[in-house]
Amino acid sequence: MQPIITIEGLSKTYAGGFQALKGVDLTIRRGEIFALLGPNGAGKTTMIGIVCGLVRATGGRVVADGHDIQKDFRAARAKIGLVPQEISTDAFETVWDTVRFSRGLFGRAPNDAHLEKVLKSLSLWDKKDAKIMALSGGMKRRVMIAKALSHEPSILFLDEPTAGVDVELRRDMWELVRQLRESGVTIILTTHYIEEAEEMADRIGVISRGELILVEDKDVLMRKLGRKQLTLHLQEPLAAVPAGLETYGLELANGGADLIYAFDAQADSTGIADLLKRLTERGIDFKDLRTEESSLEDIFVSLVKGGRA
Repeated sequence: MQPIITIEGLSKTYAGGFQALKGVDLTIRRGEIFALLGPNGAGKTTMIGIVCGLVRATGGRVVADGHDIQKDFRAARAKIGLVPQEISTDAFETVWDTVRFSRGLFGRAPNDAHLEKVLKSLSLWDKKDAKIMALSGGMKRRVMIAKALSHEPSILFLDEPTAGVDVELRRDMWELVRQLRESGVTIILTTHYIEEAEEMADRIGVISRGELILVEDKDVLMRKLGRKQLTLHLQEPLAAVPAGLETYGLELANGGADLIYAFDAQADSTGIADLLKRLTERGIDFKDLRTEESSLEDIFVSLVKGGRA
């Protein structure tokens, strides 16, 4: 798949010597949903700001949909829509006027039919004549998305798009993101809600302390770094792990009433079948069992704590 964004050796050092980005290399595929995860201060917003032309890089190069963001800024910026973390718009303007004005900022000819379609997709059409100041926080967030889509960008950045919105609106935004991807728009989102990335993203990038420590397809990441755990609820508690089963790395819990077996998510069921067979041969019976798999949040926390390791 052809890349739509290419980032090479991107670095940013702020006044005072703080290095927000340290030689980041990243390729975003055309038409994908890419989730950029990282703790506060990791460099997510700085990287988005550079790509969108709001922050000047200290070093490196960015190409957006075939246009260098420094040498061909206007053409590159016209390809990009940005929904920032902070809600910033003229409180005294109407929804319609602010979205229409935003389209004009990018030199696009008036297209009221497109703006109507965008507002309807965001459930804003009945609010088009309302002043921004009269809207709820969730509706203001929708207006920010409408502004970002007003000039028909091929790339959309969503920087914490669901921060501070209710569960229903969050679900609506997820559905909108899927529809945009189906229409050919490439989505790059940052989020603190790990379930958003797990629900929607095609690929995951993890940034920590200004370095991109991992980029991987979501499903591959879950298989490679995920862990599964089998818990057996025993008929009779054990005082110790039975001899000869040490190679399974078994642990006792709940006063010896539970036997726990942890294994790689990539492993097949052969190891479990062998374990159950050997327990049965030793007369160890269980009354129930359950399996659990590590979530993307577990993987994210372990990556940030472990850094590049």
